[in-house]
Amino acid sequence: MGAAVVGVAVVAAPDPDTVRWVPAYVGLGSNLGDSVALIERAIELIGAHSTTRVISRSALYRTAPFGPVQQQPFVNAVVGVLTLETPMQLLQRLLETERCLGRRRDGERWGPRLIDLDLLVHGDARLEVEGLMLPHPGIPERDFVLYPLFDVAPHLAIPVFGVVRDLVARVINRGVQRL
Repeated sequence: MGAAVVGVAVVAAPDPDTVRWVPAYVGLGSNLGDSVALIERAIELIGAHSTTRVISRSALYRTAPFGPVQQQPFVNAVVGVLTLETPMQLLQRLLETERCLGRRRDGERWGPRLIDLDLLVHGDARLEVEGLMLPHPGIPERDFVLYPLFDVAPHLAIPVFGVVRDLVARVINRGVQRL
């Protein structure tokens, strides 16, 4: 009688013909602490997972705060990534990265923050679920998103909104400064 093998799972490697790397863009911002160091560390953490690769990054920009709260200027950037993750998986990882860097989401909306990571675009996804809208609805009016996004993807056609180079030509520049 042969020996029985119990509790062994055979997991097939992903089929390279079905693995689909999707381009996505993430906005980064900070106006508390060492903002430049926080953004640099966030970029490292975003690219530290085997399911996401940072393929491009913008310059850093000093920008005016957006919204009604009086606060210090921000440092902003955008990274372009290739990811195997779904939009919700990537969003959860971005939120985890914020927590790892000390972000607590118990402050005032539009208020100061150590780090803010926004999923802006995920392939050609158009999505509206609790906690995530894609493409990010604020893109067309936010100079702090469009200037760095122009650095990494000037010809990107964002579903619903249009091409980045056209959007950046129309947005009001509230004093964006390249660092």
